[in-house]
Amino acid sequence: MAAGPWQAVTALVDQVRRALYDYVRSQDHPVTRDEAAEAQRISRNLAAFHLDKLVAAGLLRARYAAPTDQPRGRGRTPKVYEAAPGCIALTIPERRYDLIGEILAQAVAEDPTDARSAALRLAGHRGVALGRQVGAGGPVADVLAELGFEPTDDDELIRLRNCPFHELAVQQTELVCGLNQAFVAGLLDGLGRTDLHARLAPTLGACCVQIRPA
Repeated sequence: MAAGPWQAVTALVDQVRRALYDYVRSQDHPVTRDEAAEAQRISRNLAAFHLDKLVAAGLLRARYAAPTDQPRGRGRTPKVYEAAPGCIALTIPERRYDLIGEILAQAVAEDPTDARSAALRLAGHRGVALGRQVGAGGPVADVLAELGFEPTDDDELIRLRNCPFHELAVQQTELVCGLNQAFVAGLLDGLGRTDLHARLAPTLGACCVQIRPA
């Protein structure tokens, strides 16, 4: 899976790395290692090290391209860096409002007359797609943990201690919990876990979905 928000945030703890990130974001053109090093008054090798760490954390993106203000010369095309699109959000416990927002927006766009049914269908499809991306037979608990559900095994029952959509679920319980169940059911399907079933089991202080043997 892609780098998570924790990795992105911890990548900025180092002051040199944070300064390089701020510099790249402030520029209206891709930045070379030489330019970054000169701007921060550090060695080129040190700049390259920290820039690549920022790429690994998902904060920058890199490619090879000749500077637009310089003629193409001989030798290797330089590696350039620019800010990655999107934003980094960190919540404790983890929340995934971006996921449910994408599902609802797509549902309204596809079927404005019955967006609720479309959203349930799309939530299932999104879960299936993610499960297939991980691969059949993938560890269910690990995938759920990566998504922020905080799963815990209780004999044959998998309880989900955290709801990534909690605040929305409080406001629109029936809709959001239904989408949650459809998503988790789709995830199990995508993982090939036909032996497991996602069911609604609202519990105070926990996710409304539980996973039991089918």
